[in-house]
Amino acid sequence: MTQLNKYGWNEFFENQLLNLGSNEFTCGRVSRENKNNYILLSEFGEISAELSGKFLFNADLKSDFPAVGDWVLFRHLSSEGKGIIEIVLERKNKFSRKVTLGNTDEQIIASNIDFLFIVTSMNEEINFRRIERYLTLANECGITPVIVLSKSDLCVNPEDTIKEMIKTAGKAAVHSVSTIENKGVELIAEYLIDNKTGALVGSSGVGKSTLINKLSGAELMEVKDISSYKDKGKHTTSHRELIILPGGGIIIDTPGMRELQMWEGSEGLGETFSDIEKLLSECKFNDCTHTSEPGCAVTEALENGRLDEGRYKSYLKLKKEIRYFERRKDANEMAAEKKKWKSITKRIRNQNKRNI
Repeated sequence: MTQLNKYGWNEFFENQLLNLGSNEFTCGRVSRENKNNYILLSEFGEISAELSGKFLFNADLKSDFPAVGDWVLFRHLSSEGKGIIEIVLERKNKFSRKVTLGNTDEQIIASNIDFLFIVTSMNEEINFRRIERYLTLANECGITPVIVLSKSDLCVNPEDTIKEMIKTAGKAAVHSVSTIENKGVELIAEYLIDNKTGALVGSSGVGKSTLINKLSGAELMEVKDISSYKDKGKHTTSHRELIILPGGGIIIDTPGMRELQMWEGSEGLGETFSDIEKLLSECKFNDCTHTSEPGCAVTEALENGRLDEGRYKSYLKLKKEIRYFERRKDANEMAAEKKKWKSITKRIRNQNKRNI
């Protein structure tokens, strides 16, 4: 399987294959999801593949289906030059969000990622609260977040912006890049050494496609100039795609996300806002509401400027949002389980009637 190493194959997936003990399937990594098929990277190179009937029958949730970055086992139909996907190997991790306008359905943005590059442009539209959302989800998913401040050439005071972002980032690394001045790109490339996988996420027009072109040394992705309205970039990427870089390493490009609703994140919230949670533990009373109680560490930090009010409000908002969707998700899972067993019971009763 060493020929698959350049696609990110490693011991985690090798052990799964050994446990299955089957030689009838071929391994491939999903590089792109189309409307009716998937593009896989395998020992046969790039190959088109479809889902088997058995897979479709057994898949219950949207998250059961292959996502970009997944490793799958497929049957190779050499005569037809395509594959039939039978199994999705267990994911090392996944970066996902709640489906836009959906109930509590999960949308997997990318899977099996070593680094999540959170890209934001250093113009007047920079949104620190949005970055906190990305950090919370990345920390929850067990993916190492890296903040990339793009288009530093557009920023009047880049040093101040970097300092402010470092405060927001917590333990996450922060890098400033300018593809026009060709600065900082080599720092991003270093993360992908030894065939590591990175995924680029962020709003439309922040420079993700341009960064990929710089990393690859070729015009792989279509790019458009920044519009004149508030330095906003124009959206170019319309799908998720896994790209093998010529110098080694894998990068996953994603479309710009207008919404990033929390799917889960209780643990990730604590890691992203560890400074706030430390303050919560320092309050005089265990049942402190952090409003007017004496000895409240939070109100004291807000008053003396040690805690930014906007950051604290962001923490409370995300915490409320996470709890809401986790309750909804639990209720939906219980309802789905009840429906499942009701259907099984009905089938058994019908079978018994036929046997009488």
